[in-house]
Amino acid sequence: MTQLIGYARVSSASQNLDAQLDQLKLAGCEKIFTDKINGTKKDRPGWQEMMNYIRTGDMLVIMELSRMSRSLSHLLEIVDELKDRKVELKSLRENIDTSTATGRAFLSIMGAISQMELEIKAERAEAGRAAAKARGKSGGRPRIDPDKLEQARILYQNSDKSAREVCELFGFSRRTLFSYMKNHKKP
Repeated sequence: MTQLIGYARVSSASQNLDAQLDQLKLAGCEKIFTDKINGTKKDRPGWQEMMNYIRTGDMLVIMELSRMSRSLSHLLEIVDELKDRKVELKSLRENIDTSTATGRAFLSIMGAISQMELEIKAERAEAGRAAAKARGKSGGRPRIDPDKLEQARILYQNSDKSAREVCELFGFSRRTLFSYMKNHKKP
């Protein structure tokens, strides 16, 4: 007898699973597994527990493909593993049901579109970084003047000021000062 098994995921612990859980219960899921972790991570405890629990003939129900995987290659790995185990997949938002030929074809197309969206985002981000670089912006924090670090080192080693006081005076962290001192040992 086919058992409907649900899987819900949000990307971080601060996000809420309630909407997904409600929809999976409405879809008839008898057991639901959850994760609060990024979808690009393959090591997801709830996912692993669900994969250990699910049996041949069961149907995995998810809210949308992005809850299962964020990349086409990983999505296809999962679909192949489910197929090998004779487990069907149903995505509620995309209305995909791999127990039908149309559902299997649609899943392939949706996976390709999902991957294309991720690649477009990555291309845009790279174009933004390249444009910033062309304008002389390198990203990240501005470099600390090595002369300033050396002055701070001398002051710290030759006065009764604490590292905190010296760092507040020069405007950087104690970690920065101690890292500099470790890498630039002077008598």
